[in-house]
Amino acid sequence: MNLNRRDFGKLALAAAASPARSMFGATPNSKFDGVQIGAITYSYRDRPELANDAQALLKLLIDSNISAIELMPPVAENFAGAPAAPARAGRGPGGPGGRGPGGPGPGGPPAPAGMVVAADGSVSCPVPPARPAGPEVGRAGGGRGPGAPSPEQLAYNEDLKKWRLSVSMDKFKALRKMYNDAGVSIYCHKLTPGANMSDEEYEYMFNVGAALGANQVSLELNSDLKFLKRLGDFALKHNMVAAYHYHTLATLTAWDEALALSKGNAVNLDCGHYLAGTGLSPIPVLEKYGKMGRIGSLHLKDRTTPAHCALNLAWGKGDTPIGEILKTMRKNKWTFPASIELEYQIPEGSTSVAEVKKCVDFCKKALA
Repeated sequence: MNLNRRDFGKLALAAAASPARSMFGATPNSKFDGVQIGAITYSYRDRPELANDAQALLKLLIDSNISAIELMPPVAENFAGAPAAPARAGRGPGGPGGRGPGGPGPGGPPAPAGMVVAADGSVSCPVPPARPAGPEVGRAGGGRGPGAPSPEQLAYNEDLKKWRLSVSMDKFKALRKMYNDAGVSIYCHKLTPGANMSDEEYEYMFNVGAALGANQVSLELNSDLKFLKRLGDFALKHNMVAAYHYHTLATLTAWDEALALSKGNAVNLDCGHYLAGTGLSPIPVLEKYGKMGRIGSLHLKDRTTPAHCALNLAWGKGDTPIGEILKTMRKNKWTFPASIELEYQIPEGSTSVAEVKKCVDFCKKALA
């Protein structure tokens, strides 16, 4: 969707005449009984032709009734005029595809069939399809898979760095305004610093987050203590937090060291991955870090325990206590967002928008 100034003017006048509606339709509201439901924009990776376009992505969010997001790269930088990345295979919208098992559409391999229960009660679990090997170089300059970057990638990395250190924040502020005017807030930007980046590049990362209205960046937890302290202290300096995600490796104590290193470090708890990795309810870890005031955000998905093959299923079909998680947030009046991460296989004939909306409705019903 490409709108010119005249189009935006007409839409803005229409929106002003009817304040209950945004320029793209009804204003979304995914905050229920004080609990903010959001979405990580990775959920729309079945729409690679749209999800890197800020205007088109906004329409998907509104159609899903999502009013708060964790924004994946490179949407914001594309909007701000960043140099184009060299083409490579295996990327869904917003960076490398296939973050989790059973992702929908081109962003991940097809989900394996469900577990099989034999007559004697024994369980047989499917073998996930192998991912193709190859380099994965993220825009943030962070981790990548096996293989050295090509000369084209190296040249692009240098061009991107130069652009980042010279670009104005005005375009990022314009993106924030467009989203806010439509009823969508950007609470997190997943454009995360790499350990070898300069202080100037770190400043850029957090300045972009602030321009977008985010109060956190998110990234993977790792064992580089020097990096964790440096990043946490940078976040603190910018009145933000660095929220760490840990997939199925998470435990009740996984974040303790990072949190002790800097008050700018926080938890990005993926409740479904936690259950699939430990076989345990995420409620105790949610209560532990929530009562400490150290949770930046949650990811919600419905997975099964390892005993049930750690599958990724449509909401209400797995073992993740999503309703209890949301009620725990409401009881404690926690204001950090709980964001939908759509990773189960999209049913035949459906779309990511329809499935995200089902998840939003699931949350609304759980909090009714």
